[in-house]
Amino acid sequence: MGKNSHSIAILLCTYNSNKFLEEQLDSIYTQSHPDWRVWVSDDGSEDNTVDILEGYRNKWGEQKLSIQEGPQQGFALNFFSLINNRNIQEDYYAYSDHDDVWMKDKLARAAKWLKTISEDTPALYCSRTHLVDDDLNEIGFSPLFSRPPSFSNAIVQNIGGGNTMVFNRAARNLLQQVDIRKGLISHDWLTYQVVSGCGGEVFYDRSPTLYYRQHAENISGANNNWRARLYRIKILYKGRFKEWNTSNISILSSISSKLLPESSIIIESLMHIRNSALLSRVLGLKKLVIYRQTWPSNLGMYLAIIFKKF
Repeated sequence: MGKNSHSIAILLCTYNSNKFLEEQLDSIYTQSHPDWRVWVSDDGSEDNTVDILEGYRNKWGEQKLSIQEGPQQGFALNFFSLINNRNIQEDYYAYSDHDDVWMKDKLARAAKWLKTISEDTPALYCSRTHLVDDDLNEIGFSPLFSRPPSFSNAIVQNIGGGNTMVFNRAARNLLQQVDIRKGLISHDWLTYQVVSGCGGEVFYDRSPTLYYRQHAENISGANNNWRARLYRIKILYKGRFKEWNTSNISILSSISSKLLPESSIIIESLMHIRNSALLSRVLGLKKLVIYRQTWPSNLGMYLAIIFKKF
């Protein structure tokens, strides 16, 4: 805890990323927090992504950028291939998408908060984002959440995008114990669930730390426009939300011994009420006091429980 500068492993996943990758790498290089190293997992890119990465590795040196082959089983498992890479040993860990642009103090702000938390306590930093188009023209902000981070929120909603998340070694050690074969939905949502569910500290920074591109590939990412909301309604109707909840509950069960008793009670109660009669489902959900961050999304949660899409 006495070090002035804590080392940060930047976990960057790529796949056909040549269009925006250089801007992201350049924004990483100009970080005001100097003690970082980029670990890249490329998931079988068919464009010149790897050539770009090798060019930056030659320019920065292997001590600043390392490249590995990804499992080619989707973005979430690609990120977990880095989480489980035993060669990566730093104080803190930051997820990185390939198409953002980081503000210069992104890592510094996260490290400043993480240093206030005991090394033995799992800790997760996340933040709001600037929303931009492909040309980095600002188009707004991600939603501003006002309710506190907690497992009661995490079990039904992810409060922070993975591209904003930075966490400590204790959190990473927990993630390494998760059995991802049980059905991994999202690396960032699971990170929020694991840290909060196991009694860790979660900090949501209301000030943006990066420029988050909004394009066809990440339509639902920001979830703050009507197109994204209609998309969410569509996947709710098709039962995807129910599938996600089932997978999340299953994967959290693999670290049941690490969960707080109150977190285990929430999971057990959810499993019970999902298969109960209508009135029991609604009253059971209310009794649990789980919540999403806004009233429209809370309404959607109750509609999901009413129509057995939870």
